[in-house]
Amino acid sequence: MAGFNAVDYLLDRHLRDGDGGRTAVVAPSGTLTYADLADAVHRVAGGLTAIGVRPEERVMLCMVDGIELLTGILGAMYAGAVPVPVSTMVTGAELGKVLADSRARVLCVSTEFTAAAKEALELAPELRSVVLDRANPLDFPGVDTHDWTELSTSDPAAPFDTWEDSPALWLYTSGTTGEPKGAMHRHASIRAVCETYARNVLGIRDGDKCFSVAKLFFAYGIGNSAFFPFSVGACTVLEPGRPSPRLVADRVRAERPTLFFGVPTFYSALLASDIPDDSFLSVRQAVSAGESLPAVLFERFRDRFGVEILDGIGSTEALHIFLSNRPGAVVPGTTGVAVPGYDVEIRDTAGAPIEATGEPGELFVRGPSTAFGYWSRYETSKRVFQGEWLRTGDSYVRNPDGTFTCLGRFNDMLKAGGIWVSPSEVEQRLLQHPDVAEVAVVAAPDEDGIEKPVACVVPAAGHTVDPDVLIEFCREGLASFKRPRAVVVVAELPKTATGKIRRNVIREQVRGSLRPGALA
Repeated sequence: MAGFNAVDYLLDRHLRDGDGGRTAVVAPSGTLTYADLADAVHRVAGGLTAIGVRPEERVMLCMVDGIELLTGILGAMYAGAVPVPVSTMVTGAELGKVLADSRARVLCVSTEFTAAAKEALELAPELRSVVLDRANPLDFPGVDTHDWTELSTSDPAAPFDTWEDSPALWLYTSGTTGEPKGAMHRHASIRAVCETYARNVLGIRDGDKCFSVAKLFFAYGIGNSAFFPFSVGACTVLEPGRPSPRLVADRVRAERPTLFFGVPTFYSALLASDIPDDSFLSVRQAVSAGESLPAVLFERFRDRFGVEILDGIGSTEALHIFLSNRPGAVVPGTTGVAVPGYDVEIRDTAGAPIEATGEPGELFVRGPSTAFGYWSRYETSKRVFQGEWLRTGDSYVRNPDGTFTCLGRFNDMLKAGGIWVSPSEVEQRLLQHPDVAEVAVVAAPDEDGIEKPVACVVPAAGHTVDPDVLIEFCREGLASFKRPRAVVVVAELPKTATGKIRRNVIREQVRGSLRPGALA
């Protein structure tokens, strides 16, 4: 079987082509050329091997977006090991669970998260080594502790003899609907997302500079900040801090990226901020994923900042976006059409394809980047990975123009008066009201136990929300049965570390909001 290592594809081949002097990474801690980055990755690979990491063994990384995390992920893959980057927002108990689940024997951690890592040790008896990104006197009882300089100054390693189907990377799902599960990806999947979405949709080229709000531990973020730019010899901008509109706008003005990647909630935050309207002058294309981008956010962002946002859908299991709008041909409120190389189907509850337009069903996809399955989740893997097809769990309709529209998660659809209602449709209507900055519509039981739509609303800055006004606003713009039966005003919506709205948490928060006499 022919050898293939994704890191050789992303880095080493550029050196062989004479492009080692091109800028690869810009970060607050420094700038690296491709030659610098390749050398750092080779040394980290050698360092991991020296502390006992074996091929196909998991290496967990709980680190801020920076050169250490980037070289740790790529170095592990180069050495034939399997990096497992995880959210930096996890608690110690949550980190311990995924450590134990993955059976990782090495944890790389930023100093900011050492307290969580120490707590996690109690739940992960197989952990043998902790690697800190910089010197730290904190004691980790029962394990070997290493400093990052140990790895980064080690003798360089040669690429391990991997092949296309060798395990390359695990990514844990965000856990919005249950316990996180490790999706297992192969080396060839990394090349696949670069040569489908990045090449054929984004048209990425070596002169581009990528900046992603989504972090490297997220499937969306690792593609944006590592796989895509490195696949063509472009540059990535890394930001270790928690993103805020002001921080991001400052970095965009300073570094002048050409490709900007965000999620709907962050685009909403940018619009609600007072950053200058010329903040995104360098950006030729913005991208959104994670959740459906409402048409009103697309239009407001384009009108204010002069940049078109491509909305698309991907998943941890598919590694990146497989259904997307196209530059210059965006249909607002839709997620466009299938990315070249992927096929999509909408299926009914019996699993039969739905050919008719406008009829909702569950979205299935097949393509070259889907995961092997979930680690140690046999029954769940059977339900999700069905032959060549991946069951996404998203409810969709096909439009007459051939585009697809997301109706929400398949299990988030709700009924009102016996008729199916899409939460996203009600949310898009509410976002058109000037008093509303963010909204999530979920189901809550009324006094008879019958579920009805309820809207959780974050007011726009300087505005006050009147629930009756918003309900009437929906009644005027939607069929009456789709209107929310109650509006709950909140300061913020609960979200995962990747920016997805945690609807399961919201459903618990609004339980009991439909008190007797509240229904009209």
